[in-house]
Amino acid sequence: MFKKLTQHRLSLVQGLTLGFIGFIVLGTGLLMLPVSAHESTSLIHALFTATSATCVTGLTVVNTAAHWTIFGKLVILALIEIGGLGFMTFVVLLFMSTRRHLDLSTQLMAQESLNLVSLSQIALIRWIVSFSFGVQMVGAVLLSFDFIPRYGLGKGMWYSFFHAISAFCNAGFDLFGNSLENFATDPYVLIVIMLLIISGSFGFLVLADLLAYRKQHHLTLHTKLALTTSGILLGLSVVVYLFTEQNAQQLAQLTPVQRFVNTLFLAVTPRTAGFDTIPFAHLSMAGIVFTMVLMFIGGTPGSTAGGIKTTTAGVLIIQGMATLRGKRDATFAHRRFTRQNVAHAMTMFFIALALVVVAVMIMAATETVPQNVGLEYILFEVLTAFGTTGATLGLTPDLTVWGQLVIIFMMFIGRVGIYTVMYAVLNSNHPDDGYRYPEESVLIG
Repeated sequence: MFKKLTQHRLSLVQGLTLGFIGFIVLGTGLLMLPVSAHESTSLIHALFTATSATCVTGLTVVNTAAHWTIFGKLVILALIEIGGLGFMTFVVLLFMSTRRHLDLSTQLMAQESLNLVSLSQIALIRWIVSFSFGVQMVGAVLLSFDFIPRYGLGKGMWYSFFHAISAFCNAGFDLFGNSLENFATDPYVLIVIMLLIISGSFGFLVLADLLAYRKQHHLTLHTKLALTTSGILLGLSVVVYLFTEQNAQQLAQLTPVQRFVNTLFLAVTPRTAGFDTIPFAHLSMAGIVFTMVLMFIGGTPGSTAGGIKTTTAGVLIIQGMATLRGKRDATFAHRRFTRQNVAHAMTMFFIALALVVVAVMIMAATETVPQNVGLEYILFEVLTAFGTTGATLGLTPDLTVWGQLVIIFMMFIGRVGIYTVMYAVLNSNHPDDGYRYPEESVLIG
């Protein structure tokens, strides 16, 4: 397959982009089958759901629990798994299982898909799959201790299995119809879901680096920056939500322990998963604005999360502080970032910002919002799609066809990656010019 792609002169990023599109198209076709739903499903609704599942977002235009049959839900679950781990993971695993040789183009596509540093890390794929399935199974068992007594053996096991996969892949799909709002007083379920979300949001390279720490006693700069940025964001989020939502009616009705766990859950989910125990529409305006910032940042590179990623935010903040202090280099953990790192981070930020602005402008012209809300109603929806978060203020089910297409595009580019999609479209695999122009400064600020 990949040799044929190479013969047709498709670049690696074009192959990856087409691969994701292929699974979305396949999922759309399966979801349109009569056996997939209790009632007929339109093409746009099937496409939206397939994209949301493959891009592990969780936004839905139809009720997942009520609209889809068991077969339809299994299709969604398969798309979540493929989108969460990356379809190249399963391609490489198939080659390994059949002991077939991986040609160079397949290895390079796997490296690009999983954000691996070098081809030597292809061997990590078997570990990635084993670790992912292992964590999901453990999560399902832990959830079953609560779900089986609550829903019975068969339904409880199915719910445990579905939500463990959805949480680990940071997909945000649920079978309850109102996310996890029924479990606001159940800290056990919320803690298990949070641990699954965090396990999937760190990125496989970070997890592998942490597991190898006992032998190597060394962490890469990427791992240090990702963990530090994620830790700061998590701590800051808890403090901000405790302050902004101190008058929230839903939290006021909970015990102190339940309130803290719900606040912690609220701090974890906006950057990746999209589950909620309190409707995001019920948050204060300050809480909504802060949630949008978290969704724009997203999770760690190489994980199931979208957004500009934590390392991008970390590099930009450190570079900004260095510039304000008059320093030449942006340094962290006794290392300095390369100029390419800084340039890529800045490019990522501004392209993402431009995409969000254009998407908001289009939806402002095509969508009808309630009279008592402002532009944040649309901005929140665009950011939750770009961050593949799945949180919503309630606009998604009422989107027009044009609005759904915009959100589909934002979900796709948020999951596949800005650079991957842009390189695929622009075919930007051209060498630098063999010459450089004279350097000259301009006034900034």
